[in-house]
Amino acid sequence: MVESDDIGKSLNREAGAGEVVGGEAAQALRAILQTQYLRYVIIGTWALGLLTSVGFTIAALWFVGTVAAGALRGAVERHISDRVGAGWGLVFPAVATATTAAWAAAPLLAWYSGHPFGHALAATLLVCGYMLVFSQLRASPWQALVISSPYSAAAGIILISMWGGPLFWPFLSILPLTASGLVVLVMMTLLREERIRAFQAHQSHLIDELEAARDKANAASDAKTNFLGVVSHELRTPMNGVLGAAQLLGSTRLETTQREYLSVIRNSGDNLLSLLNDILDMTKIEAGKMTFETVDVSIEDLHKRVTGPFQAQAEAKGLNFNAQFEGDIPAVVRGDPLRVCQVIHNLLSNAVKFTDKGEVSMLARGERLENGRVRLDFAVTDSGAGIAADDLARLFQPFTQVDVSSTRRFGGTGLGLTIARRMANIMGGDINVVSTLGEGSTFTFSIEADVVEWTRQPAAEPIHADIGDGRPLSVLLVEDHPVNRMILQAWLGSAGHVSATAENGQTGIEAAGEQRFDLIIMDVNMPVMDGLTATRAIRDGEGPNHDTPIVVLSASARREDHLAGLDAGADAYLNKPIDFGALAKVMNRVSGGRAGVRALVDAGETASAA
Repeated sequence: MVESDDIGKSLNREAGAGEVVGGEAAQALRAILQTQYLRYVIIGTWALGLLTSVGFTIAALWFVGTVAAGALRGAVERHISDRVGAGWGLVFPAVATATTAAWAAAPLLAWYSGHPFGHALAATLLVCGYMLVFSQLRASPWQALVISSPYSAAAGIILISMWGGPLFWPFLSILPLTASGLVVLVMMTLLREERIRAFQAHQSHLIDELEAARDKANAASDAKTNFLGVVSHELRTPMNGVLGAAQLLGSTRLETTQREYLSVIRNSGDNLLSLLNDILDMTKIEAGKMTFETVDVSIEDLHKRVTGPFQAQAEAKGLNFNAQFEGDIPAVVRGDPLRVCQVIHNLLSNAVKFTDKGEVSMLARGERLENGRVRLDFAVTDSGAGIAADDLARLFQPFTQVDVSSTRRFGGTGLGLTIARRMANIMGGDINVVSTLGEGSTFTFSIEADVVEWTRQPAAEPIHADIGDGRPLSVLLVEDHPVNRMILQAWLGSAGHVSATAENGQTGIEAAGEQRFDLIIMDVNMPVMDGLTATRAIRDGEGPNHDTPIVVLSASARREDHLAGLDAGADAYLNKPIDFGALAKVMNRVSGGRAGVRALVDAGETASAA
């Protein structure tokens, strides 16, 4: 007979402890049903063995009877396969024991056939019967003993018939040999099952530890993200003072040299702001959640933006700095200028840092592709010390620098090139390096982009910070930082506007309730009451500024924060440091009320008010 290991284990647990899970037993019975054809194959082989000793008729009758018993058992198994857990668990061993009786008739027929080979065949069939039962129910030996009891009865009948004869003791000696083999089979199975259970318990423990470690890592990542967000905001606030003062200084009379120095200050400040954003972006790179903008990018403006600060640095070190275009360079492409600038900034910064004499050059090369696309190669070449071939392999590894002494001489974390290459890869590009020791290196940042315009268009008219109709505006400025209030008041005063100030959202609500203003400029992060709460209060109230346009200011550049400000009732959203040109655009729409300011934002005419 053919049984199932899983069904034996499941039914044994039910009979001994009453804890069998019906679903497991049902699955085991289904496994038997899927392989029950093996039962009939073995019945056929036993019938062939009987044919040699008992003749065709008796062998055929045994075959038909045993097949009928197997069919009956199969029907019962199909019937109880979904009911094992509902009181049907003991039906299986009872039916299996009854059908085994048909199998146990085979060794009795062979023994009493009178054929010279009958005794040997009977002993063989008994041993095979035991092996078939115990091999399938080896993990449930008590079930196997019950189901194999018909074979034990057949062996007992044979032993009784041989009592006092010469074959009694030889036949009896077969029983301990068979029993020892079955014991070994059962013991090895139990040991294996114990090892499997131990492995599964250990695996479950490891899974629990991994889940706990994952939860801790997620919590640490969230804490890091929140911390970096706070640090970014606190750094943006003083940077607003620096860049705002630079913008105010730019509106005064300056000499040509002073204006060049002022331009370097502003460009460097803009680059520092980009680095502050990159601190947050690094966490997104590690988490695989970095997002990229796709906007129109002027290649000429991009070129000036990346080369300006480093040209001054190179000249200060006595280096020649060259920048040129080559090939098919489009005027405007689609891409993320901030990310592209960060990559090129890193390459230029390294070139200037590690070059003591000679020159640093940047070549922007364009190659026209199909389907309105272009391949851009930004090659940065220096005449520095160069890099040995053995060091190139670890050049882009994190926290690695070619010369250990360079850490003391130049500083740095060794992360710059790693970050640059990862960002290039995310944008679909790459960074390659060619270097000769003692002669210099060339780092090439390659990327493809969609072309918007191939020819350069005339430069747009500059945006002035004056109101079109010339009338002064009454502006309420709600800002907790004194430097920011001073800068905004100075700028508004220089344009002829009258401003009142408040240090937090609560005092801003009080000021808004006392007089009518043409515009309210509201900071988001303030003590006592934040700007969004104050904006909602002004909108929900019935004061004189219920419908006054409100512009919110924040150091956060995330889109979800922009939407939160607009949902609170604001009409425009400006990022810090403030672009006075963008603020002037908003103020020119104040005469149209909230609808006029909203139309400017909806049209997307300025990236800062969105």
